Amino acid sequence: MDAPSGAGPRTVTCGSPGTAEPTAAGRSARAPTAPWARFSAWLECVCVVTFDLELGQALELVYPSDFQLTDKEKGSICYLSFPDSHSGCLGDTQFSFRMRQCGGQRSPWHSEDRRYNSGAPVALQRDPAHYFGYVYFRQVKDSSVKRGYFQKSLVLVSRLPFVRLFQSLLSLIAPEYFDKLAPCLEAVCNEIDQWPAPVPGQTLNLPVMGVVIQAHIPSRVDKPEPSPLKQCDQNLLPAPVVLASVHELDLFSCLQPLKFCCDFRPYFTIHDSEFKEFTTRTQAPPNVVLGVTNPFFIKTLQHWPHVLRVGEPKMSGDLPKQVKLKKPSRLKTLDTKPGLYTAYTAHLHRDKALLKRLLKGVQKKRPGDLQSALLRRHLLELTQSFIFPLEHYMASLMPLQKNITPWKTPPQIRPFRQEDFLRSLEHSGPQLTCILKGDWLGLYRRFFKSPHFDGWYRQRHREMAHKLEALHLEALCEADIETWMKDKSEVEVVDLVLKLREKLVRAQGHQLPVKAVTLQRVQLYIEMAIGSLPKDLQAVLCPP
Repeated sequence: MDAPSGAGPRTVTCGSPGTAEPTAAGRSARAPTAPWARFSAWLECVCVVTFDLELGQALELVYPSDFQLTDKEKGSICYLSFPDSHSGCLGDTQFSFRMRQCGGQRSPWHSEDRRYNSGAPVALQRDPAHYFGYVYFRQVKDSSVKRGYFQKSLVLVSRLPFVRLFQSLLSLIAPEYFDKLAPCLEAVCNEIDQWPAPVPGQTLNLPVMGVVIQAHIPSRVDKPEPSPLKQCDQNLLPAPVVLASVHELDLFSCLQPLKFCCDFRPYFTIHDSEFKEFTTRTQAPPNVVLGVTNPFFIKTLQHWPHVLRVGEPKMSGDLPKQVKLKKPSRLKTLDTKPGLYTAYTAHLHRDKALLKRLLKGVQKKRPGDLQSALLRRHLLELTQSFIFPLEHYMASLMPLQKNITPWKTPPQIRPFRQEDFLRSLEHSGPQLTCILKGDWLGLYRRFFKSPHFDGWYRQRHREMAHKLEALHLEALCEADIETWMKDKSEVEVVDLVLKLREKLVRAQGHQLPVKAVTLQRVQLYIEMAIGSLPKDLQAVLCPP
């Protein structure tokens, strides 16, 4: 399936009837009131990638046809939408990938995007710099094709990391598409364009192809590991397909209290545009997790500190001989044995009780979902035990509310001092909620050196700064503004008006956690302040 040397992916013009010609980059071509506005809340576009014997992977269709991709993005989608030739996938295969958007952010970042991100867990927020690709690949024997195989992928491109939702959607539409092609795809896209936008905390009914998918969109205030989702509308016929999670297959959902702040690529190939960047030996390995199937990477990346080998290559006797896997004798033992190979020493001891429960579940043939739930619960509780002391210390850096007064600049958040935090662990450390023993101090010190601490700290500091600003705004609203203005100069009153307007704009843009009544009172104070000024200044501040 790899393209011949020197042959790059090609775009084949294959628009559906009635679609407009491309007009601008990305989603910017579609205004919020345009026909594809609701579609864009879930997906950027749908792509079809086929295999051309002379050209290799080729982009056969992009729908809607007004969505624009750069040549580099088209190439990445083409190569990432087909399994490596060494993987020997026959039949239907589903997987996902993540790729960098080229040329910076082109799509407009609408207020709806900010509203979703403000309520969504950090691990499930829309990513403005990357695309997620959800792939349904089919490879079957076909004597009518010169190569002898039908090879095609249907790809959903989105900024949402809803792995389980989009894979469930693909399992419904892809088999039908491979039978009926473009007309089926156009009908499905029109159905998605009728879906309500994803709102954190809501359970939505999403109809497609005669089936209703019922899914809960996670929010920041959801309790960890909620009970299985129950059917919300008992009157729906046929009964909906209820998804317990929209994102469960995301490896990082278990760390949802702590955002993974490095790059990750669930599927990566030698054709990826960042291949040279990630495989160079002139500098330390990058902070990235790569999912690969090509044995070429075993030797190329053997200097990386962590390698997780899962399963054995599944080869088919029907595949061409040139894709048979040969194991060079010079490679390390990790080439042949599954397992985790790491250059690091663990800071915490193993949870032997958990291992016994999992092994007992294997012996008793406990369902995989229950085994996974045990593992996710363990990782979640471990992460919470690790993060709670950090959250507690961070909260202590917040100024006291009694020190926030309306007519003074609010006090600053105190700096995070690592040694002070480490000293606090003696009385409020993870040992209060976790039975695992080990070098917790060493684990925190390593965390401080990682990009994840920087990402966590910036996020928490930003949230605290917004909270501080909101408390200051509330203090202003509770103050007697008329008394304050009596002995103030015109310059001071105008300065107050400008500051209140700035705060009002930020609050209305969902950047400050304030109540609607507070916003109304701010607007009233602005009008009172302007009304106290001379007519000429009023005209300047409120032009006709």
